[in-house]
Amino acid sequence: MSENQDGTLGDGGEPSANKTAEDLVAQVESGPRNPTSRIAVGVILAISVAWSIYQLWIAQSPINSFIARSWHLGFALALVFLAYPAYDYHNPPRWVRGLRAVLPFLKNARSNREYIPIIDIILAIVATAGALFIWWDFDGIINRQGLPSQLDVIMGVITMVLLLEAARRALGPALSIICLIFIAYAFVGPWMPEILRHRGIPLDFFINDMYMSTTGIFGVPLGVSTSFVFLFVLFGSLLDKAGSGKYFIDVAFAGLGHKTGGPAKAAVVASGLSGLVSGSSIANVVTTGTFTIPLMKKVGLPAYKAAAVEVAASTNGQLMPPIMGAAAFIMADIIGIPYLDVVRAALFPAIISYMALFYVVHLEALKLNLRPLSKSELPPLLKTFLNGMHYLVPLGVLIYFLVIVRFSPITSALFAIEALAVLMIVQRPIIAYLALGAHKKAGSIEPDAPIGRVLGDAFLSGLMDIWQGLVAGARSMMSVGVATAAAGIIVGVVTSTGLVGRFVQLIDVVSLGNISIMLVLTAVTSMILGMGLPTTANYILMATLTAPVIVQLGGDAGLVFPLVAAHLFVFYFGILADDTPPVGLAAYAGAAIAKSDPIKTGLQGFTYDLRTAILPFVFIFNTELLMISGVAENGDIIWLNNIFLLIWVFFISLIAIFAFASFMQGFFADDCNWPERILLLAVAIVMFRPTLISEDLDVPRQLVQAVGLAIYLALYFYQKRRRKQRGPGAPVAQAG
Repeated sequence: MSENQDGTLGDGGEPSANKTAEDLVAQVESGPRNPTSRIAVGVILAISVAWSIYQLWIAQSPINSFIARSWHLGFALALVFLAYPAYDYHNPPRWVRGLRAVLPFLKNARSNREYIPIIDIILAIVATAGALFIWWDFDGIINRQGLPSQLDVIMGVITMVLLLEAARRALGPALSIICLIFIAYAFVGPWMPEILRHRGIPLDFFINDMYMSTTGIFGVPLGVSTSFVFLFVLFGSLLDKAGSGKYFIDVAFAGLGHKTGGPAKAAVVASGLSGLVSGSSIANVVTTGTFTIPLMKKVGLPAYKAAAVEVAASTNGQLMPPIMGAAAFIMADIIGIPYLDVVRAALFPAIISYMALFYVVHLEALKLNLRPLSKSELPPLLKTFLNGMHYLVPLGVLIYFLVIVRFSPITSALFAIEALAVLMIVQRPIIAYLALGAHKKAGSIEPDAPIGRVLGDAFLSGLMDIWQGLVAGARSMMSVGVATAAAGIIVGVVTSTGLVGRFVQLIDVVSLGNISIMLVLTAVTSMILGMGLPTTANYILMATLTAPVIVQLGGDAGLVFPLVAAHLFVFYFGILADDTPPVGLAAYAGAAIAKSDPIKTGLQGFTYDLRTAILPFVFIFNTELLMISGVAENGDIIWLNNIFLLIWVFFISLIAIFAFASFMQGFFADDCNWPERILLLAVAIVMFRPTLISEDLDVPRQLVQAVGLAIYLALYFYQKRRRKQRGPGAPVAQAG
């Protein structure tokens, strides 16, 4: 891997592999269609930029939320039908192959990825009209709520059908199928088994709830997408177009590349930094993995493990505040607590998860004896950091207004976007001016070189960066827009049929009233659904169905689970599906870059992520990890404000997760035999759940944790001494 003239790292990846991964991101994030017609391209770009500008406008000049949501969905539906073909031209469904056999002229038809068929243009217009019908006849719809007209029912049915088709195109069939199951449940309720039975909903009432009110399609999920999520995704897209992604990678490599297993450690840090603003595990894999995976392979990490490290790091990017895959905003709205409280609760687990992955990578490097990169292969740290410090300014603005001044997320995001826009306009002219001065000083160009033209071109390049950021932000939001709208159908059906109460009874019966079994069932359900659903839709579904179950059944068992803890629990397991075979799309993207087996990559990535999988079970029983000391009688969260206790909780949780990681890896300071691995597992359990011992012995739980810490350190120094005596190459004797 070479160093560029500006001191940054070169690409280093295989073009064909990177292209495959980028195609996968396109299919999931921004649409696989790439039309050759300039008119088609122009229309898609114009709609994308118009959507971004519209979102910025309503953020500064708020309008009625129902109308804002209808426009938001209208833009999303139009772009999905224009950017996503109905099927893969090269691998069409059976009915298309049948038509091609009957109608030979279809065999020579153009690829539906290269042009937009008339039918898709019609569907885009009709779907957009269905969404904007709310805006067009807003006063009439408000007056007719509860008594929809025939036109309302027709428009509602058309919009719902096209929304499900848009979700199928953009997200795959899983979400649409689940929505159809819930829609069917709304109508066949009287014929369901007794535990799930309800009176049923007539069609006109169903359309009234799902289409003409803010309890269905235009409900809370789409509202959060409209007001909060778009601005933060747009901020991330603009920051990426400004060049921050490359800067984060370069700084990570400059600081860590010379360490043992440096490229893998740099991948963890770079993906964590990208995850602050990305909110997409698949895009994160391709953005950072293009650079990190080839370097990990270069220093000796097997291809599937190199891809798995990047996948695990990028998947965990959705855990990192402030965006958290858009879930932070939706979670705050559903629970009814301030957004910053969600960030506060999610902070410790996210940091611990990343530090644990960093530790896992360190153990892998020690086990495989990976060589570090030489200083000559890396850019200088100080120069690299200083060259891109201006990328930290917009992030600083966001954090300042969000955390210190405590402005609303919308206002904070607007200020950050404005600061970023100024940066994008001025950075290229400044860089060009400095470069021109350096060349003149060196005598490589004439003293009277046309500075004005160079600066003008640089200024236009900055404006083009902003344009591309507006386009990328809108295209990244297409799938989120239709996902939140479709998920609104599920929320609406659950609300109108009272399904949560019945689901509580069902889970209670299946789990036999055992809280641990109930949590395992919830975790497995979240992961299974997450294999086919995007993180946002999966979280909305599980937050609607299972998070209330955790709280209620926990209360029945005498355990008080804060609502935010239950919601974070289901959110974590939904995220893990991104690298869980057989679907794990992030694993496929990483495997494409590494040229490894995607299933093997996914399994290895899931193994690395097991440290994340135990965290929800830890914080659901130990809410101090979420900075929560309890719940008041009125349901308000009592925050843990003792700084010394917070430090102790964080430190002990980190040691416990390190012990668990060593147990999984079979390596600590040296190769572990099975008694040592079991001891590490016991230390992890006792430090996470000290009450298992402290209540029986009637001693403070901090004392139990201190003993666990002493055992952990004693084992470390024992293994370190043993490894030094026998040498790192000799195997350790395996007891038993």
